[in-house]
Amino acid sequence: MIGDVVAKPGRIAVLERIQDLREQHDIDLAIMNAENLAGGFSVTPSLCEQLFASGIDVMTSGNHIFDKKEAIPYIAKQPRLLRPANYPPNTPGSGMWTGIINNTPVAVMNLMGRVFMPATDDPFRAADQLLASLPSATRVRLVDMHAEATSEKVAMGWYLDGRVSTVVGTHTHVQTADERILPDGTAYLTDLGMTGSYSGVIGMNKKDVIARFTTAIARRAEHSTEQVRICAAVIDIDETSGKARGIERLNLAHDQ
Repeated sequence: MIGDVVAKPGRIAVLERIQDLREQHDIDLAIMNAENLAGGFSVTPSLCEQLFASGIDVMTSGNHIFDKKEAIPYIAKQPRLLRPANYPPNTPGSGMWTGIINNTPVAVMNLMGRVFMPATDDPFRAADQLLASLPSATRVRLVDMHAEATSEKVAMGWYLDGRVSTVVGTHTHVQTADERILPDGTAYLTDLGMTGSYSGVIGMNKKDVIARFTTAIARRAEHSTEQVRICAAVIDIDETSGKARGIERLNLAHDQ
């Protein structure tokens, strides 16, 4: 599971390294958060299709997913691009993908927090509804909890412990160092971190962002370009029980 991929630097890093990473870590399913894919905000169909063709299987997202109008019809017809499941019911797209990977039923779920975030429905109730809709045979269940507050992400980890295989957080663009297996078998990490340029402020040009904090006339920030890193987690899951056997945090320079 790859953390928020930000703009061209993050895209290029994934495009150039995803096959190497799949081989090195014997990956069966590659998931990335795509909400910052196109210039730092939302997605375009062509960029998504390029990444799907390169080796990404499923994309999750968050509060920026609909910032570009072309994302709206695309997400309605592309089941492998998710939006938060706790958006209103009439929102285009889906908050869950299900499929068969190596003869194993798998579900990928996308939730969004409510603390310091745009208004949405209750993600805890939405998680219950998603899980209730799954057949019992689908035991491998992966959750991207896109949220600002670490407390809300930790709470979701405990809430779903033993009911899903993993809960990982996205959105803050800063990788945390608290990876662990919770008591009932759920792999947990508060935030995967950002895949993109670390020469700025969470992927954006530092001068633009500093101007937004220090003046009243700042323009929208452009993305930064240097010191590109890939942040992710490799999760080992028992296909029969759906419980996690291990979680390894990755924080790699693009050329590493």
